[in-house]
Amino acid sequence: MTISEVARSYGLSADTLRYYERVGLLPNVNRTGGGVRDYSEEDCKWVEYIKCMRSAGISIETLIKYVELFYQGAGTITERKKLLLEQREQIVARITELNDVLTKLDWKLDGYEERMLKFEEENLRKNISVKTL
Repeated sequence: MTISEVARSYGLSADTLRYYERVGLLPNVNRTGGGVRDYSEEDCKWVEYIKCMRSAGISIETLIKYVELFYQGAGTITERKKLLLEQREQIVARITELNDVLTKLDWKLDGYEERMLKFEEENLRKNISVKTL
C-alpha cells in the first residue's frame, strides 16, 4: 500500500506516518525502485497498533522504547511485558478518574432542568425586587 492509502485507511495523515517512520516506530517500511513507500501487511498491523496505543494515551517515547525492544528479539520479552503492564496500570487509573468525572456529570445532569428553572425563577424574583426599590 502507498502512504496515501495507509493514511486514508487508518485516518492518519501522511505526515504522521512519515514522522512515525522517522522516530523509529515504523523502521522497516519498504520502498519501490522509485523510492515510493510500500507498506506491507505487517507495517499496517504496526500502524493499527500504534494508533490504538496513541488513542489510549500512550506516549510516543514509550512506543519507541517498545518497538526498539521488539526488534531486539525474544530476550526482551520480560522488559516489553513490564512496559505494557505499566501502561495498563496508567490506563486503568485514567479510566477510574474518567468514571468519577462521569458520575459527577451524571449527578449534575439528573434533574438539571428542574434545578435551573427554580434557580432562574428565584433570581428573576430577586431582580424584580431590586428594581422596584
